[in-house]
Amino acid sequence: MINITTLKNGIRVITEEIENAQTISLGTWVGVGSRYETRSENGISHFLEHMAFKGTKTRSALKIAQEIENVGGYINAYTGKDMTGYYVHLLKENMPTGVDIISDIIQHATMEQKELDTEKGVILQELSMYKDRPDYVVAQNFDETAYADQPFGRDIGGDPEVIRTMTSEKMLEYMHRQYTSNRMIISASGAVKHDDFVARCEALYNDVNTHVGQECEPAKYTGGASYVNRANEQVNLLLGFEGENYTSPNRWTSKILAMILGGGMTSRLFQQIREKRGLVYVIRASSDCDSDTGIFNIYAGTGEKEVGELMPVLCDELLRVADTLTDAEIDRVKTQIKARLLMQSEEISSHADRNARLMLNYGRIVSDEEILNQVMSVQKSDIADYARQLFVKKPTVAALGPIQNLMSYDDICHRLKG
Repeated sequence: MINITTLKNGIRVITEEIENAQTISLGTWVGVGSRYETRSENGISHFLEHMAFKGTKTRSALKIAQEIENVGGYINAYTGKDMTGYYVHLLKENMPTGVDIISDIIQHATMEQKELDTEKGVILQELSMYKDRPDYVVAQNFDETAYADQPFGRDIGGDPEVIRTMTSEKMLEYMHRQYTSNRMIISASGAVKHDDFVARCEALYNDVNTHVGQECEPAKYTGGASYVNRANEQVNLLLGFEGENYTSPNRWTSKILAMILGGGMTSRLFQQIREKRGLVYVIRASSDCDSDTGIFNIYAGTGEKEVGELMPVLCDELLRVADTLTDAEIDRVKTQIKARLLMQSEEISSHADRNARLMLNYGRIVSDEEILNQVMSVQKSDIADYARQLFVKKPTVAALGPIQNLMSYDDICHRLKG
């Protein structure tokens, strides 16, 4: 059962009691991420997530870790473009400890300059690690091309120069400006009693800023090409188009199309490009949604010689899908979506995160039944019409590696026009 209460300061509290659960997953999710940053702040949301665990007015970094691990719990956080989450998973009897610690780091993190300077090195190492991963680099190049000169397209990890010059004052100012009660969701799932949990949150979350936070810049898809020649073993390649936002009526049509094309070993691209032609080791398609935009993309890893054949075949497969859809593959994909949804529902920790995301994105909890009804209502004609409209849009192409044999961006655009 899901219950929702709004605290006096405006924070929304969501609980989902799961029968027979012996543990509880809980945390605070804040509707702020990298797309809320100015260029001179790029990386501050991610940096702030790191620093929240580095000490509060009453706890050192070690004490935070000890209090959680002494009771067998797990604590972590993540940063996205439009959201930052802080969460713990513990035995049910340790719920008070979890709420106390999460509320403390959200409200009372000290951001001491000494700790901040030490953490700079950690984040810079993290950024360097990702630069050694071609799949990560090509994805970031893709974002920066699809959303040129915008916060939405910048690296969540941040600009190294911004990280190096970060100060405690700047961090605290950003947190004061953006971590506001109307953007916060406290979510718990598992062995949780709603009234007890709300009462504890009401008592502990009393130092949260209640002003209205600064809004982010709307995303504007630009498209284009990023071709980077590098002496790698493989070409990492992304081809994408502007897709759907969270509330689009075509959201599930887009996701079904992506799975038909590249959602598993039976998908069209896997069968045609890997199994029949041996042009790739990995190929997949996805439809990713955000609050005001979305991306439909195809990722492939291929060889220097194979990339010349890969792109024409890929473009042709995209163009032919609308006229060759079968009821069997649509039914298979719908069953896959249903299975994944139900499998996720058996993971206690996924409930708290999912409910917080739904509330931040939709302003309400969307039930599994409602999602499945939307999925099942998508017709073959809907998918075909959507595909015909999608693949004639301006594409974004990002490629990294030995790209000498890759089709030019103009030739790709021409091929996709049929």
